[in-house]
Amino acid sequence: MRYLYNIAIWFYCLAVRVVAMFNPKVRLMWQGEQVAFDKIRGNVVDGDRVVWVHAASLGEFEQGRPLIEKLKRENPEYKIVLTFFSPSGYEVRKNYVGADVICYLPLDTVGNARMFVDLVKPEKVVFVKYEFWLNYLRELRHRGVETYIISAIFRPGQVFFKWYGGLFREGLKAFKTLFVQNEESKELLKGIGVENVVVAGDTRFDRVVDVVVAAKRLEIVESFVGIRNEECGMRNGVLVVGSSWGPDEELLAEYINSRAGRVKMIIAPHEVREERIKELTERLTCKYALYNEECGMRNEELKDVDVLVINTIGLLSSIYQYGQVAYIGGGFGVGIHNTLEAAAWGMPVVFGPNYKKFKEACELIECGAARSIETKEECFAALDEFFECNAEPANAATEYVSSHVGATNLIYKNIVNN
Repeated sequence: MRYLYNIAIWFYCLAVRVVAMFNPKVRLMWQGEQVAFDKIRGNVVDGDRVVWVHAASLGEFEQGRPLIEKLKRENPEYKIVLTFFSPSGYEVRKNYVGADVICYLPLDTVGNARMFVDLVKPEKVVFVKYEFWLNYLRELRHRGVETYIISAIFRPGQVFFKWYGGLFREGLKAFKTLFVQNEESKELLKGIGVENVVVAGDTRFDRVVDVVVAAKRLEIVESFVGIRNEECGMRNGVLVVGSSWGPDEELLAEYINSRAGRVKMIIAPHEVREERIKELTERLTCKYALYNEECGMRNEELKDVDVLVINTIGLLSSIYQYGQVAYIGGGFGVGIHNTLEAAAWGMPVVFGPNYKKFKEACELIECGAARSIETKEECFAALDEFFECNAEPANAATEYVSSHVGATNLIYKNIVNN
């Protein structure tokens, strides 16, 4: 079985090389992997106490970030090596100051695994959520390196629980402790003989609370919603749309066009390319302003605008503080984006039908802080309901987030004290 796995990895490497000639994103990944070993050689020396943290992409990085920062804060002697698989993680966080070395993780061949571990010489290794690189795990287990996975979640359909998943079950033996999000994951693992499991929860809750504390004021947004000073918290009637896609925007444009003057909308599309912004604004019949281009508008002019389009990245987590209700995009595609950032601000959330693989979205619905919609009528009804009766779902959102914090501290104590 391992032989077949290595053949599959070899073909995958070959495919990446070919696709990299035509796909800029894959090219970035391939080029980054080629220089990863040189980055390690230039920044890790004998005697360094290295903690290696691996995150597949940006979302997994945000889950690992609270632990990285606590490790660095409490144990400054540790050198943090942070690796990514996806360009959407590395290219955004390649200058992150919380890690000492940041690079791509070379593909999971036997040779790459051996060389990478030789160079890094990690004292501890943390994989975040979903990453199971079998050759790397085998190498770490062979050398007796303390290896953990955090914020993991397991489901019955995964390969570990299939009759043909023996190799992957073997890979789980590399972990000294598996920190999982829920009891269901623990029970599934127990069923295949994996007992070294701790239900710690999801570190994303700790992260979103940190984001709320660190949120910055945005004067343009304050002018748009009508906030004149820090003491005046006018939030009623403001819909914040996070990471929207075309199908989301089609619904939301019709909603705001029909309610202009009663509701204001701040929309941060998932993509801010010029053609995507143009596609969005062409749907609007009400008055709108672009965040970048309207920086010089006077307060009274922005107050008359119905929609503020955020055509830049990096502001969404702070924008949520100005809203009363949130709509989270992606639910008409591969899956919804981050609902917790909005919920942490005490905002009820609405999203499309593709949400069921996201535990927090299901739980927000259960506690009354979220609605899933499929049609225009359902979308309009859910948004109107949350605007009209906001206090109870808002409190439910706040309580849900606050009741789930603490995973980072639990994981940190287990890892550092072992």
